[in-house]
Amino acid sequence: MTISRSNSHNPHQRRQTAANSSGCLSGFLIPPLSALCVGLLLAMLAGGLSDSGAQPEVHAAPAAQQASASREIAPLFTPEVQYWAANIARWASEHGLDPNLAATVMQIESCGHPEIRSSAGATGLFQVMPFHFKPSEVMSNPDTNALRGMDYLRRSLESANGNARLALAGYNGGIGVIGRAESRWHNETVRYAYWGSGIYADASQNRAESARLDEWLKAGGASLCAKARQRLGINP
Repeated sequence: MTISRSNSHNPHQRRQTAANSSGCLSGFLIPPLSALCVGLLLAMLAGGLSDSGAQPEVHAAPAAQQASASREIAPLFTPEVQYWAANIARWASEHGLDPNLAATVMQIESCGHPEIRSSAGATGLFQVMPFHFKPSEVMSNPDTNALRGMDYLRRSLESANGNARLALAGYNGGIGVIGRAESRWHNETVRYAYWGSGIYADASQNRAESARLDEWLKAGGASLCAKARQRLGINP
């Protein structure tokens, strides 16, 4: 189920390790492009995309709203992500982030598998690349992985002026993509923003179900979640 680009097309192989120009992720968990195309076509037919191909903006909840809201994440996330709900709330609070945005990233990146590793070397719950860690840090340690992943997500969100979809694109492709025309984004980043923005929009409304999450699961995410479920000892 895992999908990865060849080294010649993988931004993690090309990017410098400067934090403001390098994304955290390998992208090996993004479902196939064919499934994305179906989703995008349906969205266009439903009026979700404009004629120019731009998608509606999804903004992260303001900090004040996050503080007054429940510390629990939306019920739509899979059991493997719900396993980490209390931790997600704590990690997000420490970085001034909406827990549902953090949960969205974990859902797509690892589905809650703390030791999952991509072919490019991205590791852990938030699939953080090695160059974001200090030499003494254990990359797969949940708290350490969250520290580095949430810090990058926060900076990406700030660069995107609160636009969650652009922040997700920045988390995947590097913060530098936020200021670029979307036609210049790698396909992996386009897919990531598509899945993530839809899941987050539903989570922001505290929904119990998400059609976009179901698309992601059917397109390959279910295989990742099965691995996470086994690792966490969660009964089917």
